[in-house]
Amino acid sequence: MNPVTESQNYKNLTSTTTVYTGSGGVLGVFVASCSGSPTIKVTDGASTIVDTFIPSAATWYAMPARFNTSLVVTIGGTVNCTVFWS
Repeated sequence: MNPVTESQNYKNLTSTTTVYTGSGGVLGVFVASCSGSPTIKVTDGASTIVDTFIPSAATWYAMPARFNTSLVVTIGGTVNCTVFWS
């Protein structure tokens, strides 16, 4: 298995999104802003990578993990974040 690297693809999100379909590695999520009871959950298809948490604005959340089927980020409330993956 290859390690998760520091150089990644990225995608800015404001709603629930399937970021990538296939296998890969997630480095983490940077939350630029959030309000209105914000939540984030990160899954590998139906399997949880990081369960639902309450993010804070201007915060980096490291999540160095591999995913097998898809990288899905579920957003509740108002969140503007960037997900980094390979």
